[in-house]
Amino acid sequence: MNKVLAAIILSAGLMSAGVASADIKIGFVNTERVFREAPIALQAQKKLEKEFAPREAELQKMAKQARDLQAQLEKDGAIQSDTDRRNKERDLANLNRDYQRTLREFREDLNVRRNEELSKVQDRARKAIHAYGEAEKYDVILEEAVYFSPKIDITDKIIRALSDK
Repeated sequence: MNKVLAAIILSAGLMSAGVASADIKIGFVNTERVFREAPIALQAQKKLEKEFAPREAELQKMAKQARDLQAQLEKDGAIQSDTDRRNKERDLANLNRDYQRTLREFREDLNVRRNEELSKVQDRARKAIHAYGEAEKYDVILEEAVYFSPKIDITDKIIRALSDK
């Protein structure tokens, strides 16, 4: 039994030594950083900001109207007639409901567009990583790891490659 166990341990050691002696080239890409710092990601972010700026301004205008109406109600509510006060309270409730609906639609539309733009960035990043891996003869490039050595981190090179395109 001890001879069989010794043979298994010896053969496992020889196999792992063979793998360890092979020249394996491994790289790591921090894709979160690529999506945050690459020029194409920054362009996509600016595009979204420009596209949604008018709607965001409209939301801010609605919020200011609601705050102003609320302040007016608090200030003049005691001296107004019941009918005027109820009308303003109804107006405020309608404005708040419209604001919430508009905000929800804004967020949904922004998330859809953000996902579309992120998908484009991801596609270009994956192509750049693949091309870089082939050109530099990598055996494997990882994008998720519990631990990686900084010497295998090629994130900056991928960000540069995406800037050149």
